[in-house]
Amino acid sequence: MKIHVTDRDGGEHELEATNGWRVMEIIRDAGLPITAECGGACACATCHVYVDPSWVERVEPRGEEENDMLDLAFEVQENSRLSCQITMTPEIDGLKVTLAPE
Repeated sequence: MKIHVTDRDGGEHELEATNGWRVMEIIRDAGLPITAECGGACACATCHVYVDPSWVERVEPRGEEENDMLDLAFEVQENSRLSCQITMTPEIDGLKVTLAPE
């Protein structure tokens, strides 16, 4: 499985993805600049990404906790997500996300 990540400079990266891993873990382990201060506990908004519009409906919707944390993020959009709250599955193989501004 793979995910496609656009970094803050517009560079595109195709990353190997592991079933059951959080998208934040995949991005972080690939060495891309994602802070993920809370380590995936949904206690910060430092893993904020924008899900490509063509993928929004295929990713599980945001929960209340995630919505609360996104209230603390900068430049939130309709397609904003915390990457720690998206679990990689075969159904989202090929997912496209863009790193949000820090």
